[in-house]
Amino acid sequence: MADSALYDASRHEPLTEREWDEDVVNARIAAIVADAGVAVDDAAWPIHPRDEGDDLKTEQLTTLYLGAAGMIWALHRLGTSLDLTPLAAEVVRRYHQAPDFGEDVPDLHFGATGVLLVAHLVGVQGLEDRLRARIRGNVRNEAWELMSGSPGTILAARVAGMDAEAAESAAVLEAEWDDETGLWTQTLGGKPAQYIGAAHGLAGNVHALRGFRSDAELRERIEPILRRYAQVADGLVNWPEVPGDTLTRVQWCHGAAGIVATLADLMPSDLLLGGAELTWRAGPVARGGGLCHGTAGNGYAFLKAHAVTGDDVWLHRARRFAMHALDQVEAERTVVGRGWYSLFTGDIGAALFARSCLTGDARFPTMDVW
Repeated sequence: MADSALYDASRHEPLTEREWDEDVVNARIAAIVADAGVAVDDAAWPIHPRDEGDDLKTEQLTTLYLGAAGMIWALHRLGTSLDLTPLAAEVVRRYHQAPDFGEDVPDLHFGATGVLLVAHLVGVQGLEDRLRARIRGNVRNEAWELMSGSPGTILAARVAGMDAEAAESAAVLEAEWDDETGLWTQTLGGKPAQYIGAAHGLAGNVHALRGFRSDAELRERIEPILRRYAQVADGLVNWPEVPGDTLTRVQWCHGAAGIVATLADLMPSDLLLGGAELTWRAGPVARGGGLCHGTAGNGYAFLKAHAVTGDDVWLHRARRFAMHALDQVEAERTVVGRGWYSLFTGDIGAALFARSCLTGDARFPTMDVW
């Protein structure tokens, strides 16, 4: 893949020569699902060494991003022989006993909302009032981003059929959208910043406002913002994490891949195609095959480009990335000696992406489909 001044090439690796093979893909997906079924112990999965950190306060992770709720949701989507309802009920109990990060927060990805929503979706009864209370409690979270803030809990409210709560929260979110910069000011870890990407900034927030404002209104409002912060070279496009920052990342969480995967249908075609092309030229993400900062997450940019343009070259590129992501899963398993059991960083995200590539389904997990 060609190098570019628009990203840090050291974060990427050459694409495998392996071509798309549906038999291999189906077998790899089945193997990942089967391994997840064997690895679960007392409604928890082992923590991968690369997910360990000082912030984690328990060894039995529960949340959507890293923990059992995310695994249960993915297995629910992919199909499994496990009985997910009692597993999810136990995860809810354990989260309230020992939250992953030591604090009981209403976040979608790192807190109670994601745990409760997944349990609700797989059939655990009697959670609606608790879920509604968590969504309402997150309306004015100063994070103002998808993972911790109200954009994530707006999506949860819509999925749970809590339309009044979703509308209330969306109105507050829109009021916080700064007219001068075109961005939101996120407060994360006690520090204010204005992020542009999918996980923590503009792209994810705009996505949460879909349906509360028409696509035409959103398209008109975000085009000048995207152009203002875009860095363009030779038809390729990337965006920094925050305005004025050095360009380093091409990932779902930060940079062109996530912005295209989230906003492709709302973007001007030159920015859409420039961002998707940059994602292809950068190559697979060296950190692994997962969704947040891995090869699978970047591959959804190609599926979205295919959905918008109808050009089969993007589906072909997505499938090439899927094969590479599955190879990364196997390579990581060989090093560690077991699987990587988390939705956003691990094997199951690569399996979801590979399944999406079988049918050309461009919907990003959790953000677009529940």
